[in-house]
Amino acid sequence: MESNLNRIIRESAKLKLSGQLSKYTNVMKGWQYRWFTVDAKTGSLSYYLCDSSTVGDDIAPSPHVLASAPRGQVQLAGAVVYPSDEDSRTFAIACASGDTVKLRANDARARQEWVSGLRAVVESHMKAMDISNSSPLPPRELLAASDAMVSARQALFLTEQCNASLARAIESIDCASFSPTDPDLLLLKAISTASTQCLHQCLGLLQRHQEINQPPAEAVPLVL
Repeated sequence: MESNLNRIIRESAKLKLSGQLSKYTNVMKGWQYRWFTVDAKTGSLSYYLCDSSTVGDDIAPSPHVLASAPRGQVQLAGAVVYPSDEDSRTFAIACASGDTVKLRANDARARQEWVSGLRAVVESHMKAMDISNSSPLPPRELLAASDAMVSARQALFLTEQCNASLARAIESIDCASFSPTDPDLLLLKAISTASTQCLHQCLGLLQRHQEINQPPAEAVPLVL
């Protein structure tokens, strides 16, 4: 009989996700087009350099990839995938390694497809890890951990709202003393955004640890 772990891996491998996305590289180079593919079985997201003549061609199933080896690879296990509030196309992946990958789809619909697909891969691997590495906590500690996670999510939600309010306030400044492009204000905005993303990653790690320690459901005894 097929084990639960093998079944989860097999089902996640059916997810087919690939296409063009813009990847934010750094302040100097900005956004760069890359071709992305997801290997649901290994839980990895790979991206490749592609021919600039095929960039933005939504009809072609795959552009001309310039190298067989990926330019980079992201491990999705334990990652947190979330849409950005800066526009309707941008989203980010906060990896368990500490890295954050910022991506941009062609439109809002494509972003939702990518976010949903990547989250499904993350969830499938978290379930697989839960099955293979379970070490349940005592019920009282498990309940306390669950309450703490709820409080952490609420705190993160408030932090996201404050970060968005700060960004809007900086962008709408209109006075003689300051401008939205003031270096100190830009630094403040960048630090606030980076801190919020770091908290996203920390919450993802806590969620991963909590699910690993979730006790398996007990079988109900059959009374004859």
